[in-house]
Order: sequence, then C-alpha cells, then structure tokens
Amino acid sequence: MTQAAHQSPGWADAHLGDTEFEMLSAFIYEHCGIRYPPGKRVTLEARLRKRLRALSLDSFVEYSSRVLGPSALPEEIVRMIDEVTTNKTDFFREPAHFDFLLREVLPVMNDAGVGTGVGQQPELVVWSAACSTGEEVYTLAMVLADASERGPRLRFSILGTDLSTEVLEVARRAVYDEKLVEPVPALMRRRYLLQSCNPESRLVRIVPDLRARARFVNLNLLSPFTMRGAPHVIFCRNVLIYFDRRTQKRVLDRLCRLLAPGGYLFLGHSDSITGLDLPLGQRVPSVYRKPLGAPARQGG
Repeated sequence: MTQAAHQSPGWADAHLGDTEFEMLSAFIYEHCGIRYPPGKRVTLEARLRKRLRALSLDSFVEYSSRVLGPSALPEEIVRMIDEVTTNKTDFFREPAHFDFLLREVLPVMNDAGVGTGVGQQPELVVWSAACSTGEEVYTLAMVLADASERGPRLRFSILGTDLSTEVLEVARRAVYDEKLVEPVPALMRRRYLLQSCNPESRLVRIVPDLRARARFVNLNLLSPFTMRGAPHVIFCRNVLIYFDRRTQKRVLDRLCRLLAPGGYLFLGHSDSITGLDLPLGQRVPSVYRKPLGAPARQGG
C-alpha cells in the first residue's frame, strides 16, 4: 500500500488557528449572539470541520474566506449557523408550563374573548421562539386542540421560529421516531399521531389538522423583524442561557415589545431575568405576564 493511501484528507488534520478562531467566533456572536470563548475552541473546530469535509477544503483559512469578507457566500453562512447552534427540545418538556397554560392562561384569554371567535377578537396566537425541530410547537398544538375538544371552541395558531434552517425542515415534515413521542400522553398519541403504513417503521407523523395550525419561519432573534400580529403567548425556553447578559436583555426587550398587552412569556427553568428592567410581572417561576395597559409593537 502506498504512503499516499495512508494520508488523511486535508480537512481531517485541519486546526483552527488563533486568527481564524477570533474572526469566526466574533462573527457568530454578532450574527446570532452565541459566544464561543477560548475554552470552546475545540467544540467550534469540531463543528466547523464538518463543513470543511462537505466542501473538500484543507484548512480553516480557506473556510473563513467562504463566510467572512467580500467573498462570503450567503448559503454557506446559513449552513455554518446550522452547525454552531445547539438544538435541544422534547415533547412535553417542562410539563408544568403546559398545566399552567391550561389552568390560567386559557381562562384569562377566554374571558377576554381571544380565540373564541366572539365579536372582532382575534384568534389566540402562540409563538415558539427557537422552536428547533418542532416538538414544542406540536406539544402546544396538542394541548390547545385537546382543550378545545373539552371546553369552549378555541381558534388558535402557532408560529415556530428558529435560526437554523436545517431544524425547521424537520419541524415542517413533522415526522418523529416513536421513542421521541413517548412523553406524549397515550390518548393524545392516539388522537394526534399517525402511524406509518409500514409495520416495521418506527416513525409517526403529526396529524394534518395540527400541522395546518403551525407555521415555521427562519428568524434571528437579534435581527430586526416584523410580525403579522402581537402574540398572546410566547415560549422562549432555555434559549437565554446561550447568550451573555447584554444579549439576553436585548432579546427580552424585543419579546416584551412584541408580546400583546396581558400576554404571557414562558422562559426555561434555567433562564434568569433577575436584575433586568422588564415590563413583566411574575406569575409563577419562569412565567411572566405583561400588564394590560402596556403597548405592543409589530416590529422587533
């Protein structure tokens, strides 16, 4: 066997040098607020090495030219962001939030006519920010659809947004392994999940009615954007932990401006807003409400 046959491809031996690490980590922070300090250089190198392999590049110097400066390729920036973002979600994650949604939020919205179709009141709009592969969106859809079956008829829609285009494609397909849907209550599994026609397949799909109530959009929480209507409920859970304090405040200010007066903001149990001046009142740990008299803006 020749010596060349033993040689690794260039991307396998590439290392992220100081200059490229500083430039790439700074770009990622400015673009999406995710900080890669020096201690995470190996993590960033491993994630971006996948892109070197896909592009058949031999060095991070070559790769940097694909995403930085005048020769940057927009499509490669999208793929890089897909690689460096962390996407973790589950069906019925932090289930106490869904109990609170049923116990307090829906009765309050019902009393206000939101989602009931009475008069000119709008449908209930729920926004799942950083929705990843869609499990949170479809959990919300199941909970709201089930509540509508057992109580007053509810008109609702759910917006799922994420920075990663890759995870949004998974969310739109709405196909999941059976292991992933184990946290879904049995009755909901029978009602809202479709089994594959292939008896050997372990895949299920969300039913069409719930898929029709969900809309998925690529969105960067740090970039200016507009919304068609003020959401009444925002789920932005376990997202702030990836940002520094300045970026946390920037994101939360934007969410508060967009949230409808009297609306609810759900954060993750690992998230903290202590010390931040926000127009919110705490209802229970990690759930906040915006005062009724506070304004909402379409632009964020």
